[in-house]
Amino acid sequence: ELTVSELQLLEIAKAVSYDSKVVIMDEPTSSLTDSEVKILFETIEKLKKKNVAIIYISHKLDELFKIADYVCVLRDGSIISYRPISETTNDMVISEMVGRSMDDIYPTVTKTIGETVLKVENLSRKGVFENVSFEVKSGEILGFAGMVGAGRTEIVETLFGAEPHYTGDIYIKGEKVKIKSTMDAVANRLALVPEDRALSGLNLSGTVRSNMCSTVLGRIGRFRGLLANPKRERECTRDMAGKMRIKMSSEDQTAAFLSGGNQQKIVVGKWLLTEPDIVFMDEPTRGIDVGAKYEIYQIIQSLAASGKAVVMISSEMPELLGVCDRIIVLRAGRIVGEMDAKDASQEKIMSVIVNN
Repeated sequence: ELTVSELQLLEIAKAVSYDSKVVIMDEPTSSLTDSEVKILFETIEKLKKKNVAIIYISHKLDELFKIADYVCVLRDGSIISYRPISETTNDMVISEMVGRSMDDIYPTVTKTIGETVLKVENLSRKGVFENVSFEVKSGEILGFAGMVGAGRTEIVETLFGAEPHYTGDIYIKGEKVKIKSTMDAVANRLALVPEDRALSGLNLSGTVRSNMCSTVLGRIGRFRGLLANPKRERECTRDMAGKMRIKMSSEDQTAAFLSGGNQQKIVVGKWLLTEPDIVFMDEPTRGIDVGAKYEIYQIIQSLAASGKAVVMISSEMPELLGVCDRIIVLRAGRIVGEMDAKDASQEKIMSVIVNN
């Protein structure tokens, strides 16, 4: 019953409680707030003073430059470099991780922002969020910023019908709709890439094919999905895997054995097969490497360029600033600010959160 953030804190507490000489931390801050990250870093410093060795795995490069003494870069199962952090730069690490130089980590595309596709008025769920109103236009990427517990995930889950008990009004392309289930959401051409791909986005014991086609069985199966159609499933999987550049041995490879980035591409790909007009993306780059992040950013931008409306939740403010057109700031279940991304900064966003 704990949140993703609370589960992460519990894992960290468990790891440091063993009185170990070596502690391995794998993406420990992937779902932590800035204040919780500060506590973690203070804990790491205390452990170092007790002569505990720390192996710290992270795709957040700014963290490495704050706490690491040495940095080891790996790519495709091989060590690319190992050197003191003092002899390393951010650009060097990125280049070694992806195998090429990346001048701009946030790709841009030419796009046209059109008419309002989704309009939300006074959306509320008792004890979770209240009087949330906003709109998203075709071709627009709208970001949701806020601390863990601000209600960002709960809002998009409600709009997608995963949490149907709400008050307020939802309009899609000017028509008022009532979304009581995820089936209603899909019928209204909505898609949701969830916060936790392992828990809500994938069947890890299933194949790439079974995961990819899970959203369109009724369309590609025989007799309206009552019977499987392996040939069509393979065709759909190969086509989308090619578009998403998913690295896999075959369509029948078990999803659990893919990297986090490739797993995330399956989650995105299976929802794109439904041909949605509005796409909710909750922490779409959590726990994936910088190369896979760039590819996810490209996918998000291409969706907007094709006229889709995208709502993106991220705990990484540079990501929101680099990808989004407009940012809504939430705190304790309420909208407390809104700004154009080009006029925003991390300091401005944090100021809105703290002062409201």
